[in-house]
Amino acid sequence: MKPAGLQLVLASASPRRLDLLARIGVIPDAIDPADLNEDVLKGELPRPHALRLACEKAAAVAARHPGALVLGADTVVAVGRRILPKVEDEATERACLALLSGRRHRVFTAIALAIPGEATRTRVVETMIALKRLSHDEIELYVANGEWRGKAGGYALQGFGEVFVKTMSGSHSAVVGLPLAETRALLKSAGYRLG
Repeated sequence: MKPAGLQLVLASASPRRLDLLARIGVIPDAIDPADLNEDVLKGELPRPHALRLACEKAAAVAARHPGALVLGADTVVAVGRRILPKVEDEATERACLALLSGRRHRVFTAIALAIPGEATRTRVVETMIALKRLSHDEIELYVANGEWRGKAGGYALQGFGEVFVKTMSGSHSAVVGLPLAETRALLKSAGYRLG
């Protein structure tokens, strides 16, 4: 439920984010991807990069939907200070899996809620994940699977990629694309009524 007139726009085309919102009873009134340049700025670290993109997405879409709440989000996979790409080709996928194999990495998911007439409210959630050591055959099997395409860091926690995870400390939903506890709290704080 929501107050009459308070619309919510999701600034993302991600079906995973839409599914996650549905888990907390939220169906956006509109889906309007920001479609921004997501290149990493020179010297930009993972957490600030995720936060900047979430805020830029929310701001860009809010300009097209005055009077609506706009939720932007961005997920970044990082090894140390290095931000891994959203993988689109097999060579990059193999390189990412080789880098992640047998080691820990961090996943930062930032959310930004643009509120009409107010400052944008933000949260950044950090999750630590350790992958098992991957054999050549496991990497090739996953490359052939194809679910990695377009995923930050080159694997999908919500898919077959989860079998490679040894340990995880933090938010499962944040790694998939939207930290549910923090998203729900932000929406409630902005006056969006939830069940």
